Amino acid sequence: MLDQHFRDLMAGVCAPVAVVTTADGDGPHGATVSSLASLSLRPALISIALDRRSRLLSRIQAAGRFGVNVLSAGQDDLATVFAKPGADRFSAARWSPSSGLPRLDDVAGWAVCELAQAVPAGDHLLLVGQVVLAVSAPRPPLVYSHRTFGTHSRFAARPRTPLADHIAACSR
Repeated sequence: MLDQHFRDLMAGVCAPVAVVTTADGDGPHGATVSSLASLSLRPALISIALDRRSRLLSRIQAAGRFGVNVLSAGQDDLATVFAKPGADRFSAARWSPSSGLPRLDDVAGWAVCELAQAVPAGDHLLLVGQVVLAVSAPRPPLVYSHRTFGTHSRFAARPRTPLADHIAACSR
């Protein structure tokens, strides 16, 4: 009973949607996660949680590094493909290698991480990654809440004043 109540509680928590990737001699590998979190600025650390039975988990541990593709709004089809077991995930996605890791096209953000720590956490392992490269794009992110995909309600509508305009306004 507690399991279902806990699932329902957490379903109401808005979470970013990312595809975590790695690569080895067998090619590219990836899976959808909604457990991405920022841990530290100095050093730059993020965390993801993967089920202990995950094939991706063992590949990341062997490689010692992983990529984080923060999906943008409208990429829910990719989130679904990378969440399905046994799917030919990378044939359904536009991607290219970046720093030796699979990077999906048109994402809101990209990070290359060195595996810093793996912490047991129930039926999952919490992976702490030290970010060695971070790139972001001004795209609305894909989020997951109440078992559905969406984005910030006003992200796309919010006006974006160029940085140069902000600097000029400060010098007046």
